[in-house]
Amino acid sequence: MLTVNAYAAPSATEPLVPITIERRDLGPKDVLIEIRYAGICHSDIHTVRGEWGEIHYPQVVGHEIVGVVAEVGSEVTLHQLGDRVGVGCMVNSCRECENCLSGDDNYCLNGNTGTYASRDKDGTVTQGGYSTHIVVVEDFVLRVPESIPYEAAAPLLCAGITTYSPLVHWNAGPGKKVAVVGMGGLGHVAVQIAHAMGAEVTVLSQTLSKQDDGLRLGADHYFATSDAATFRELRNSFDLIINTVSAVIDMDAYLKLLRLNGTFVSVGAPPEPLPVKVFSLFDNRRSFAGSGIGSIHETQEMLDFCAEHGIASEVEVIAASEINEAYERVLKSDVRYRFVIDIDTLR
Repeated sequence: MLTVNAYAAPSATEPLVPITIERRDLGPKDVLIEIRYAGICHSDIHTVRGEWGEIHYPQVVGHEIVGVVAEVGSEVTLHQLGDRVGVGCMVNSCRECENCLSGDDNYCLNGNTGTYASRDKDGTVTQGGYSTHIVVVEDFVLRVPESIPYEAAAPLLCAGITTYSPLVHWNAGPGKKVAVVGMGGLGHVAVQIAHAMGAEVTVLSQTLSKQDDGLRLGADHYFATSDAATFRELRNSFDLIINTVSAVIDMDAYLKLLRLNGTFVSVGAPPEPLPVKVFSLFDNRRSFAGSGIGSIHETQEMLDFCAEHGIASEVEVIAASEINEAYERVLKSDVRYRFVIDIDTLR
């Protein structure tokens, strides 16, 4: 077992604190990664505060992980010492169910193994990337292209794939009008990806405070949802709406923005239910859908797409000792656009 430094939540109500945790010995197919940077996702906050269900403490979160291969198992063929690699939201799946065999391991019918707060195959609880090292089976380790800086690549492992996957699935591209709800950690990446795919992109944000950034990153239009005129002006406008916010919104108002056969896809996950009026779906044959991260194959595809199109997260790098302050700022939407922890500050 390898003892490593980490930052963990001791309970749902206490600040995160430095601790040490154990990483398993390398199996023949395992890769030991020396972590360089780990992004802070809103999911981390929901998890450690028990908002998505009961978890076991102490809990180390973090599923936007980039680093360097430090050691490989005897049968590893996909990665070598010194490779630039990443780990996203999952570290394993059953690999036997219908969905896994079709390449949709993120929708494993037996439940994929999350990077943190999940039950691993040996019965232990997985611990995430707010730590100096992690051991992951080689098939769930991703190649990070040289052209993307480590710190800018980290959030792509969650924010990038979470928005890329529905944009691909619902065929965002030339001739399609795509709206992105929220100009935060996920939204600012979604704008870049949808623009690179050739779609006409509109940002729907509470205010116009980030309008300049949205237009710079590729949005064609930017509207404030706090202005009631926005919903009148944009009614029946969009083929696809990607909702990135983790808060309750007026679903009826947003669904009415869809044109014929349009789809509203939620990738943000508020703790509370999102109420939907069925008659809002009947009109214009609209659809309301959800999308959960992406497969390992699709995540690699996303990283390569971002490298090809010069897409990266805009980040604020912090020390591990600043994590609790960063959490409070995330809750206030006071970050442009993703906090990333410099893991060297944990060593």
